[in-house]
Amino acid sequence: LAVREILKYPFVEQVTLVDLDPAITTLFSQNGFLTQINNHSLQSPKVQIVNTDAFVWLRKEEQKYDVVIIDFPDPSTYSVGKLYTDTFYRMLQNILHDSSIVVVQSTSPFVAPVSYWCVNTTIRSVGFFTIPYHVFIPSFGDWGYILASQQKEMLIHSERVPDSLRFFSADTFENMKCFPLDMSRSVADVNRLNNQILVQHFDREWSEVLH
Repeated sequence: LAVREILKYPFVEQVTLVDLDPAITTLFSQNGFLTQINNHSLQSPKVQIVNTDAFVWLRKEEQKYDVVIIDFPDPSTYSVGKLYTDTFYRMLQNILHDSSIVVVQSTSPFVAPVSYWCVNTTIRSVGFFTIPYHVFIPSFGDWGYILASQQKEMLIHSERVPDSLRFFSADTFENMKCFPLDMSRSVADVNRLNNQILVQHFDREWSEVLH
């Protein structure tokens, strides 16, 4: 569905979709109900599908990208937690231009504020400038994201919103950047391969809610 939205912009020349499970991308490429929902986006000649572990792919990739959208599962295990480490974000810089924009799914700052700010701290630790923001999603609740770039000016430019959007505007983005006291910025550790502190934070915070 994210690819569907990206392809709405005619200036997009190429999309590389990296997903671990070929069964999932095949399903969304061939199932009639799902292709109707995603507007056959995975069948577009602009889209290249790569089925592999994102950590392995990033280590070998040489092409530069203007925009990177990172929508990994939450860091509930060490195998996923490695995708939120400073090592991963440092490798990510190798495939970016100085002016590239990155956005990272960063779990719920309402349920897991320490985990959320740990992601932000880790991204910043390798030299990115960031804009943390959150939005209410009916199927998930209050959910957080991190917008990042190696150039601070690019984050300022990112606040220029097209007039044609149905739900998103510059005013709503200002609201999305405001965090109430129970989600406010906290001192957080850097998530590293040799400590995986984010997985520990995530497990503790979500277990308190689920139990």
